[in-house]
Amino acid sequence: MHPINLFELLKQVITSWQVIAVTIALLIFLKIVFNTASSYRRPKAAKKLSIKKKSKPKETVVIENEGAEDSIPNDDLGLEES
Repeated sequence: MHPINLFELLKQVITSWQVIAVTIALLIFLKIVFNTASSYRRPKAAKKLSIKKKSKPKETVVIENEGAEDSIPNDDLGLEES
């Protein structure tokens, strides 16, 4: 094809009513999408309450079982000692 015929063909394609209609429809669609996206506001996050640190750490409580020598602490787990 000669360059002159190529430019004429391109001019006819761009000025056809189908291309113009699709371009206008696409622009309207994008305008609606962008307006909707810009008007959407995310809800504000609730303010977090500050947690005060305790000055004294909790003491751990050790419970002693009488006769603990006979009981195996892993009975509930189903473990066997070898």
